[in-house]
Amino acid sequence: MTSTNAHTTPANRPASTPTNTPTNTPTTAITNIAALVTNDPSLGDGSPIGLIQDAAVVIGGDRVVWVGESSKAPATDNAVDAGGRAAVPGFVDSHSHLVFAGDRTQEFNARMSGRPYSAGGIRTTVAATRAATDDELSANVAKYLAEALRQGTTTQETKSGYGLTVADEARALRVAARHTDEVTYLGAHIVAPELADDPAAYVALVTGDMLDACAPYARWVDVFCEKGAFDGDQARAILTAGTAKGLVPRVHANQLSYGPGVQLAVELDAASADHCTHLTDPDVDALAHSRTVATLLPGAEFSTRARWPDARRLLDAGATVALSTDCNPGSSFTSSMAFCIALAVRDMGMTPDEAIWSATAGGAAALRRTDVGRLAPGARADLVLLDAPSHVHLAYRPGVPLTHAVWRAGERVR
Repeated sequence: MTSTNAHTTPANRPASTPTNTPTNTPTTAITNIAALVTNDPSLGDGSPIGLIQDAAVVIGGDRVVWVGESSKAPATDNAVDAGGRAAVPGFVDSHSHLVFAGDRTQEFNARMSGRPYSAGGIRTTVAATRAATDDELSANVAKYLAEALRQGTTTQETKSGYGLTVADEARALRVAARHTDEVTYLGAHIVAPELADDPAAYVALVTGDMLDACAPYARWVDVFCEKGAFDGDQARAILTAGTAKGLVPRVHANQLSYGPGVQLAVELDAASADHCTHLTDPDVDALAHSRTVATLLPGAEFSTRARWPDARRLLDAGATVALSTDCNPGSSFTSSMAFCIALAVRDMGMTPDEAIWSATAGGAAALRRTDVGRLAPGARADLVLLDAPSHVHLAYRPGVPLTHAVWRAGERVR
């Protein structure tokens, strides 16, 4: 079980041991980092975020090869002076819905005037997405990924779910797979309008022909287990069928009401249970004693004026918590992980250290990745340099664009 409140390693650990890189691979040292978040408790101050003061990172190819105090950095081919800024791992956004067309401004405006959010609003985006061309959908995905990258998101999951026919779901996943490796089949977002009166037939489609067409393009299978979408038995059938096709389950769980989603996620060893807004004590206990990550999506609560997930309750129980944007056109139209960090600290009971861990290493855990979400030797060289002396400024200065520079896989992309 990995959670930010569970590590008790000693402080003042030494610098990392350099990893071997091919002799012809140029190396770059980023030095004069005021405070470096490594997410490796064996480094730096020994805390869960492995904080190193006055630090340096050495990149070789697409990997981190050394981290430690700036004065002890090994000789490199190139050098970048961080200018006393803080550095954090690239954000890992493990839950988004970027393959869509259309706009739901009117719905948002009405909701802010008092109308509650319900799952049915998804149908508006379904109609617009079906009408869009492949090129239009691809351009939208590229635009929002670029927007997120400028803000420091270097790993991004995204889903289908706005097509709801065999052809439209398959093309959504083909489009997504052009832009990211973390692709999720969400044919079970809601029941397709054409089969609204026969949900059993739609479940059969999602677990049959649609799954056959979509599985080759996806890594994950997801289901919206919620009133107005899919009940526990339907969700189990969908996730079990996806697993049989080699996809790993994740679940939209317990967002709008108490329900079976979290327990089902744990039962099926899902990588994550996402939203987790309405939890019973047994739900919290189940998450704490499993490897299913509780992914919290504060942008959705912000945009729907819903109750906040209780991150403190989950962390104190020992559950692993991730933060993600849930970027989608209906209930959380933000790509800013920094904004989600600020919300989590202000309204969900997280400390700044816990929030940065959850937005990086937590997201990596929700994607069952060990190569991202940390800055230690062997990790992918995904790094964000902040226009601030500490990662705490992500919550301390909400809404301020603090991203100064971004490296992804060793390449500076901003």
